[in-house]
Amino acid sequence: MSQRRIVVTGIGVVSPLGNNKDDFWNNLVAGKSGIRHIQSMDTTAYDCKIAGEVVDFDPTPFFNNHKEARRADRFFQLAMAASKMAFTDSGLNPDSLDPWRVGVMVGSGIGGLSTIEAQYEILLNKGPSRVSPFLIPMMITNIASGMIATEYGFMGPNMCITTACATSNNNIGEAWRIMKFGDADIMICGGAEASIRPCGLAGFGNMKALSTRNDEPQRASRPWDVGRDGFVMGEGAGVVVLEEYEHARSRGATIYAELAGYGVTADAYHLTSPHPEGLGASKCMDIALRHAGCTPEQVGYVNAHATSTPVGDLCELRAIKRTFGAHAQKGLLVSGTKSMTGHLLGAAGGVELAASILALRDQVVPPTINAENLDPEVDIDVVPNEARPAKIECALSNSFGFGGHNSSVLVRRI
Repeated sequence: MSQRRIVVTGIGVVSPLGNNKDDFWNNLVAGKSGIRHIQSMDTTAYDCKIAGEVVDFDPTPFFNNHKEARRADRFFQLAMAASKMAFTDSGLNPDSLDPWRVGVMVGSGIGGLSTIEAQYEILLNKGPSRVSPFLIPMMITNIASGMIATEYGFMGPNMCITTACATSNNNIGEAWRIMKFGDADIMICGGAEASIRPCGLAGFGNMKALSTRNDEPQRASRPWDVGRDGFVMGEGAGVVVLEEYEHARSRGATIYAELAGYGVTADAYHLTSPHPEGLGASKCMDIALRHAGCTPEQVGYVNAHATSTPVGDLCELRAIKRTFGAHAQKGLLVSGTKSMTGHLLGAAGGVELAASILALRDQVVPPTINAENLDPEVDIDVVPNEARPAKIECALSNSFGFGGHNSSVLVRRI
């Protein structure tokens, strides 16, 4: 790959902690939880009744008209909103850009689940003739990338990678790789998810993957705590604008950070469980460090995948210790922000990369809340319960997905 430097010039977030990056970040640093009893559906028959829902979200301003917004699945509505906010934040003018040099990669782990559910019910109850002709374009995961590009007229590289909970990081990382090869100067990339639906809640619930701490929603997601009993579903979108450094500098752009490294591996181990020693996750972080030319000691902060599951949290802990060695216990800060947002699945990496970049900007590490009684194996600093000022030059964000997909993205100050 070339030595082109790739920087982040725009950030867009829709999350359980706020529907823009500033509200999200302020609430994250304050240690607030966005997890509450589910309001969007009747949970009477479900074991899990809590989630990190996006509230007070109106998609209409992000579309050309109400009809267009109504014909978009919720995951696409969230994706369009985050993408437009990120592009506006970047200060770019679409009319002044070469459309062939701007691409889009915004993925989703599950896609249009609400559309699938609604239209399948129509099929069963009213017959095939009543199924919407918009079913397919509303449900497919790549529709976000395609229609974001259409909105702006961008004709550069355009695709959608779906790798479960590693989706955002893979879309961002592969966009970075495309830019390093010189095939684009700007990429809008990240992920979106909206699967707090009857089928999604039942599916994850019947796997026994979800927390059932229904009487204490805000205390349910508790990475590394001995009382953790599963993850809490979340929804939202996280999108960044990547831009070639000289391109950004020539227009006087505000640069948040350099995206300097990206690693991707597979566990090749199990359908849903990570490798018990975190081998794939560790190798993934090693590759990101190598691409960035960073030593482990140069990384000050890791935004961990840390979903609050009994097995997964410790596997990642072992991976971090394998990669960072003595530094893991002597200076490295690691936090699990899913303790506040819940697990946004395919959107997690985009939202958590935003948190990592803003941590670099403000030199403060968001906390792991609900860390009240840490697992005996936890011997690293997980920034329990309160944010902490820190000198950070490099930050690394991890996302791992069912199927053994591992992804790490590394950013540094510039």
